[in-house]
Amino acid sequence: MEKLKIEFQYFEGCPNHEKLHNNLLEAVKEFEDKIDIKYILIDNDETARSIGFRGSPKLLINGEDIEGMTPQTEPSLSCRFYKSGIPSPDTIRMKLLNILKENV
Repeated sequence: MEKLKIEFQYFEGCPNHEKLHNNLLEAVKEFEDKIDIKYILIDNDETARSIGFRGSPKLLINGEDIEGMTPQTEPSLSCRFYKSGIPSPDTIRMKLLNILKENV
């Protein structure tokens, strides 16, 4: 089975990236052999535009936004708004479990 690709995109000026990073690390503890995590520091508007940045922090699993948000038409260095707040470890864990079940 191919490993899940997790991409964590953030910029240093966003106060929420540390919380989501901690939640992600907590969520993946039981999946460490099934995932690859890539960290992408967005440090300028050009990089934000080139990847369709959705705001910091952003969590993609196999290229899909954790909440299904589409790329921004005018990406920039901005903080991300999550409808239900920063995804919790349980929310992330459940998303990973569902994707892993689909790939069996």
